[in-house]
Amino acid sequence: MTARRPPGYWFGDAPVPAVSRMLASVYAGAIAMRRRLYAKGILPSRRVPVPVIVVGNIAVGGTGKTPLTIALVERLRAEGWNPGVASRGYGRGDEAQALWAERDSDPAVAGDEPVLIAYRSGAKVRVDRDRIKAAQALIAAGCDLVVCDDGLQHYRLARDVEIEVIDGQRRYGNHRLLPAGPLREPATRAAECDFRVVNGGEAGFGEWSMQLQVGDAQPLQGGRARPLSTFAGQRVHAVAGIGNPERFFATLREHGIAVVPHAFADHHRYIAADFEFGSQLPVLMTEKDAVKCVAFDDPQHYSVPVRAELPEAFWVSLLDKLNR
Repeated sequence: MTARRPPGYWFGDAPVPAVSRMLASVYAGAIAMRRRLYAKGILPSRRVPVPVIVVGNIAVGGTGKTPLTIALVERLRAEGWNPGVASRGYGRGDEAQALWAERDSDPAVAGDEPVLIAYRSGAKVRVDRDRIKAAQALIAAGCDLVVCDDGLQHYRLARDVEIEVIDGQRRYGNHRLLPAGPLREPATRAAECDFRVVNGGEAGFGEWSMQLQVGDAQPLQGGRARPLSTFAGQRVHAVAGIGNPERFFATLREHGIAVVPHAFADHHRYIAADFEFGSQLPVLMTEKDAVKCVAFDDPQHYSVPVRAELPEAFWVSLLDKLNR
């Protein structure tokens, strides 16, 4: 299943259809009512006895939440915390089932992002659509801090720190709410977040810049990693089933690689037929895709890892807030 492109009016100048504007008005009323109910305590938020950091976004689509979550876990662990990760596990088979995601879990069962986080960070990762129960399970397992991968709009779980991740190129598009635009909540919601992290592009006043640094290509079947420079000047099949596939393709092109792009829907479940491209070229894919493709026994399949880098001042500010 190829990726569905967002409507042209979300991030372009095309006119917004009248029906989309009408539905966006209904949606705006619903989310405003929901926020009022939480603000008045009619819908209660519940606090757990350890700090909670929520990493999320206001605009839909891939913004870089998972790489930032992994970076948070690694840095917090280095500072003496024992962080665990709570995730809903979007795209998995049975979202009603709560479970632990391990580095070798089936992504179809545990979710691709939770498995990737467990693989990269080694942290305890609890998958549960009820994030309060996920946080409680992590605390019972010995974690003294909970990082929520996504969940900015999941107000049932009280949080100590909110981090909004923004696509530095797309930003908020036309600044309209779904389905007239890409926003889950009004753009003014960003002012309530403790940190605003911009993935790529230019960070503005009060924002923190995050850059995703790519590593060597890792063969899915094991073996020696290859620097991306060894693919320069070659044609490769590039596979991305993420929120913004073009970001991955552009990264490869920046390394001089001739990309034959293959964009799939976010959280796509791959089958062998998806890789019948008609030519025997190396296949480079994101880590999120790679965890779902290890079973395909092809030595030409490579995963391209990324690492989130942020200014040291960001970490100082975050740790200061946690300590306070």
